[in-house]
Amino acid sequence: MAAALYDIPLRRIDGKPATLADHKGAVMLVINVASKCGLTPQYAELEEIYETYRERGLVVLGFPANEFAGQEPGSNAEIQEFCSTKFGVKFPMYEKVVVKGDGQHPLYRELIAARPTAQQNPAGTLRKTLEKHGLAPTNDTDIMWNFEKFLVNRRGEVVGRFAPDFAPKDSAITGAIEAELSKPA
Repeated sequence: MAAALYDIPLRRIDGKPATLADHKGAVMLVINVASKCGLTPQYAELEEIYETYRERGLVVLGFPANEFAGQEPGSNAEIQEFCSTKFGVKFPMYEKVVVKGDGQHPLYRELIAARPTAQQNPAGTLRKTLEKHGLAPTNDTDIMWNFEKFLVNRRGEVVGRFAPDFAPKDSAITGAIEAELSKPA
């Protein structure tokens, strides 16, 4: 599985070809992001986590997606501009991808295969809110909403998946990051 994640062709938000192998040896936090979502302010905490842990080997990777109520309608250039001006995002951003349903990007197919269900936030109400509005995922394996987070260890293995309503600086996420960073490269 690890080699498969590293080999999947990607494109950075500026259109340049890339793969996760560009970050081989790092701990990666992979997030599907959106600019017009109630969870969009998570960009600020994601940047804080990146700045806090990057010297120790963490990289945060943002993948814009528009599958959830059309909350990422912009072009890659518009998304890049929004992230840098509104939230000062310096972590790597990739071009818009499909994270569920028809046309699902191979990266998300592999991430979900490796970690089929997300850890749910015990204090969270997002799932109930989505259910109330008929927007809940149809399968437990589906990405629930924008800002679902996958933690990938230094060997390219998916070791965690967190529901979108976990704030990036929640102790469940930072604890998992710390644990992975403390392991040898």
